[in-house]
Amino acid sequence: MKRRQFLAAAGAGVLTVTLASCSLVPVIPKRPTSTADDALGWIRHDNGRYTLWLPSAEMGQQISAALQGLAAAELGVPPAQVHLQLPSTRHIARVRATVGSASVQDFALPLARACATLREALAQGQTTGTLAARDIAPSALRSLQPRTGVTKEAAAAPGQLHALVTGQPLFAGDTRLPGLLYGRVLRAPVSAEINSRPQAWDETAARADPACVAVVQHPRLLQMGSLGLGIVARTPSALDRIEAALAVQWQVEDGNAFEQAAIDERIDIDTHLRRGALQHRLRKDELPTDTAWTLDLRMDVPLAAHAPIEPRSATAHWLADAGKEDIALKVWAGTQDLFYMRDVLARQFSLDAERIEVQACRIGGGFGGRTLCTVELEAAVLAQAVGAPVKVQWSRAQEFAQGFQRPPSSHRVRARVQGGRITHWWHALASSHILFTPAAMPVWMQTLADLAGDSGVARGAQMPYDVPRQRIEFTAQRLPVHTGPWRGLGAGPNTLVVESAMDECARLAGADPLAWRLQHTTDERLAQVLRRAAAEARWPARPASDPTTLRGRGIAGGIYKGVSYAAAVADVEVQRATGQVRVVTLWCAHDCGLVLQPDGVRAQTEGNLVWCLGMVLHEQLPVARSGVAAASFADYPLPRMGDVPPLHVHLIDSSAPPTGAGETAMVAGAGAITNALRDATGVRFARLPVRSADVLQALSTQA
Repeated sequence: MKRRQFLAAAGAGVLTVTLASCSLVPVIPKRPTSTADDALGWIRHDNGRYTLWLPSAEMGQQISAALQGLAAAELGVPPAQVHLQLPSTRHIARVRATVGSASVQDFALPLARACATLREALAQGQTTGTLAARDIAPSALRSLQPRTGVTKEAAAAPGQLHALVTGQPLFAGDTRLPGLLYGRVLRAPVSAEINSRPQAWDETAARADPACVAVVQHPRLLQMGSLGLGIVARTPSALDRIEAALAVQWQVEDGNAFEQAAIDERIDIDTHLRRGALQHRLRKDELPTDTAWTLDLRMDVPLAAHAPIEPRSATAHWLADAGKEDIALKVWAGTQDLFYMRDVLARQFSLDAERIEVQACRIGGGFGGRTLCTVELEAAVLAQAVGAPVKVQWSRAQEFAQGFQRPPSSHRVRARVQGGRITHWWHALASSHILFTPAAMPVWMQTLADLAGDSGVARGAQMPYDVPRQRIEFTAQRLPVHTGPWRGLGAGPNTLVVESAMDECARLAGADPLAWRLQHTTDERLAQVLRRAAAEARWPARPASDPTTLRGRGIAGGIYKGVSYAAAVADVEVQRATGQVRVVTLWCAHDCGLVLQPDGVRAQTEGNLVWCLGMVLHEQLPVARSGVAAASFADYPLPRMGDVPPLHVHLIDSSAPPTGAGETAMVAGAGAITNALRDATGVRFARLPVRSADVLQALSTQA
């Protein structure tokens, strides 16, 4: 380690210790590495019955089926004999959050070792007591052996499918308790970056409603700059009436109003480049000082929402008869990090963490958005105020306005092509924070964290191709709307831009886009997925245009987090008269190492491809009047069933360890669609999403 690196590392350590002891610092999520001994607490055997306490949040990615199948294979029993349970913080030791497509990476090996230990103990007649896990090599574990052809067909573990289709209570919104009341926290209709608080309200009118239980003022209802006002009712339908009767007037801090233009201005890449080098450099080779660039491409990607099917919900119950050592508060929540929720609630209520129990519920779509303590804290405050269990269910409008979003980004890529190859590459981008989310970090703390650079913003910006001289730099700007993790973090937008620029370079060199990519890579796994996607799509057979319809084909590929690979081919049609774009077919080749549950990986890949479709053609979160302007899906267009083409997913048989599947295809699908649109129209659309009016204008200008 060089002296400079040592000093930087030492400084970071001092900073961590200092901040951790400061009461002004938000609770920092803990990310432990689970061991096989930890995993022995996940799998239990009692009177011939196996129970698996799921260490990962289940949010539709079918991790429950994957780990259930793994446990069954290692134990040597049918999957149906391994009964799944969603744990609480009392059932298992602390585990890391369900983020980063890392559940199989984090939990498969410890669970397999634990199950092998349990199997051997039972075979030797040991049916009671506790066990110490054996450190068994992966090559000796039944469940982690490469299985040729398994990616084509495999018996699926049931997971929670039966419970889903029979309507069993799995989600936080399904929670039912005796004496349950219903709550809502009202907030000013502006971003939480702006200080706001209730100024006046008509409590008499609200309490005239017989269903009104309480109007709650409490400083713990503060979320960043937004102080809320709570209401509690006997029925959920009464909440709307009580809110209307209250007629809250809000005090909003002057001088911080904003519209969309303020966001665009703050991340405009050309403005930042005119000021000089950007704050963070991922690669900083010397580049030519002249302006003889073969390609100079500007692209802009807008703000986008998670848009889960299930708006978040939580139920909190304070146990009145709890002793000093007993559980005082129990919370039911659909969260990606049970233990972080517990830690935040413990800090807020000055309780020992062991006196709080957070029960996991299935999540109806997380995508990185269920990592902060929001609705859980609201429910706990209201429940404590009224002395009864309270459920808080966000509306769709609250989900849009009070959650954090995918940050917008502004990019400029410059490249020089000489001798049939890219010799110089410069990618500069400006965005907002992802891992250092302003939804949880005050300005002063984010400023300190920015010294290291937000790796979530940078994800996917380093190109997967061999170019001798590269400069890759970025800056993250705090925006007046909250941003944070969104499926794949920066990998989706960043690789979309990289693959668009690669495609333009191929065109400028007169090269086939597939051959161009293969020429620029020595990574055999990347080359393999590119060749496989192209072969499945019969790559040379480019669709032909006709007098009414323009047709095109595009390809793109990439590496997710340096370990998982994907490539995609897209065919699109564009109606000359209307500018309407339709993606006709998508093919995707996917290599995430050893696949435990092929159906789950295919489903996740299909979901990625639909998100890519939305990124290019549909999704843009509107901003107006100092906040998010969307209140329903009518205000935030998503791909509909009729927009989704046939999706052909091809999994690569691999003996490599599992490396993560849930976000990998984000590096391929959007680039393939964008490149196909370029192929069809002859226009590189620089601002997303591409709507029919944009296409018509471009075609008329071109004509």
